[in-house]
Order: sequence, then C-alpha cells, then structure tokens
Amino acid sequence: MSAFNSPLLLGFDHFDRLLDRMSKSSPEGYPPYNIEQISENGLRITLAVAGFSWDDLSVALEDNQLVIRGRQSEDEGERIFIHRGIASRQFQRAFLLADGMEVTGASLDNGLLHIDLIRRVPEPKVRTIPIGRAGEAAHTITVSADEASSASRARTGHKREV
Repeated sequence: MSAFNSPLLLGFDHFDRLLDRMSKSSPEGYPPYNIEQISENGLRITLAVAGFSWDDLSVALEDNQLVIRGRQSEDEGERIFIHRGIASRQFQRAFLLADGMEVTGASLDNGLLHIDLIRRVPEPKVRTIPIGRAGEAAHTITVSADEASSASRARTGHKREV
C-alpha cells in the first residue's frame, strides 16, 4: 500500500512507478560520482571516467531520466598487461530528474565528465474556475497567488464575482 493511493493525491501515480524503479535499480558504484550545488537553482553531476574519450561516452535524456553511458573500444590484441587495475568496462549510470530540471551542458576535463543542470522555477499561475448551477448563470471565484500560498488566507480571502 502506497501513500500515493490517497484519493486526495490526484495524478501522482507516476511517483509510485518512480519509487518502484528506484528500489530495483542497481547500487553499483562504478563510475564514482559527485553531485554539487553550483547556484541557487543549479546542480553539477561529476563522474570519474578516467580512460574514456568523448567518443566513448554518451549523455542522453530519456523521459525524465538522465542516462550516461560509457563504452571503450576493444584494443585487447594490441596491449599486453602485466597488471590491470584501471577499469575499462562499459557502464550505464541513470539519474531521475524532477519536473522542471533541465540539462544545460556537459564537458569532459581531465578524466571528469561534468553535467550541469538547472531547475526552472515556474511562475505561479492563477486560474479562475466558473461555478455554475443548473438553470442559473455561473459564479466565479478568483483566488490570488498570495491567497493560494497561505491556507488560512485562502479560506477567508476569496473574492466572489457574479
């Protein structure tokens, strides 16, 4: 039973699927990564991808998921290793992005892949919904953005237009 099954939470069923997908995801630690806040609404994901070139990496948005893949070309026949401690395996790392998150760029610098994201803050929207009764003209209730942000003011501060 999920908290998102409440009849008061309309349209949030996708969170159930998202949480289910997150719980089934692999906790593998390769490649290691950092997530840092670079501004009030900006984030940077940094992955350590030593040995990978631009051609070996791909960054894609698939629905609301940021997917980073790495695959090095096979050159096993050309090199003979005495010791092999640097991983050269393929990887896929995925991050679920909230609504409003946008990827602004990606760069590769000294074995670190940086992916910059920004959260676009939407402007508050106010919409007027007509209220009608059978056989009568519709009444309109207008709620300002300030009133909607405070439950007590919204409860007592409605303007009624006829």
